[in-house]
Amino acid sequence: MASDDDLAQALAAEAGRRLLALRARGGGAEELRAAGDRLSHEFLVSELARVLPGDAVLSEEGRDDPARLAAGRVWIVDPLDGTREFGEPGRSDWAVHVALWAGGELTAGAVALPARDRVLSTADPVRAVQPVTPPARPRVVVSRTRPPAFLDRLSEQAGLVPVPLGSAGAKAAAVILGEADAYLHDGGQYEWDSAAPVAVALAAGLHASRLDGSKLEYNQAAPWQPDILICPEVLAGRLLAAISAVRPAGSQPGPRPTAPPVLTDDPESARWP
Repeated sequence: MASDDDLAQALAAEAGRRLLALRARGGGAEELRAAGDRLSHEFLVSELARVLPGDAVLSEEGRDDPARLAAGRVWIVDPLDGTREFGEPGRSDWAVHVALWAGGELTAGAVALPARDRVLSTADPVRAVQPVTPPARPRVVVSRTRPPAFLDRLSEQAGLVPVPLGSAGAKAAAVILGEADAYLHDGGQYEWDSAAPVAVALAAGLHASRLDGSKLEYNQAAPWQPDILICPEVLAGRLLAAISAVRPAGSQPGPRPTAPPVLTDDPESARWP
């Protein structure tokens, strides 16, 4: 049997190939987005059930089973991250996320970037370039639709250059591949948005945390992540300090809610039954 890392990589890659074939057939944007979500979800869930029937699955497109909270192994998948971008001709910033949470940690993960013919995974980690000194004007990828409310002040104070981008997986990949210096998000997203990106970012040697520097937690009752920062370790302290200085007091981390909010990094694909 393939290792968890190899399985995550293979599943993300195959789901990506199927999404490319679907996209090539064309159609209306909304129809294409809905079909893409459904096709990738059905493939990933059925394959995981076939190969590892004892594992639990948490998918954006599926109904949550509370039994996962007592499971030792939970696959956290976003069948199509960046649904908005998938429906826009020519855009490549959409992804497939497949991650495994086991024993309290993310232990395997893959982010497929089908339109770029690329899969980043823990099976064959890409070692991110670690600058000796922090860049003077860090390029920071942020949500196209909901950048952090404090972004302007943060950019002014820390000299950031914001770069709007789609999928959370595409954002993490930009940092891993040296196309950006950091990924910053505030305002809420779900575990499936960040689990695979965080797994591959950590495997690449990058820093990944909440915006207050605390650990990102997964397989929670409310599968919600308030915020996230991914960047090289040499840049983490500077960014975390700058964020703390400009972030409104009301948005500082608080208790995890008992039910997830409606906000996600990709509002069009945000739904929680």
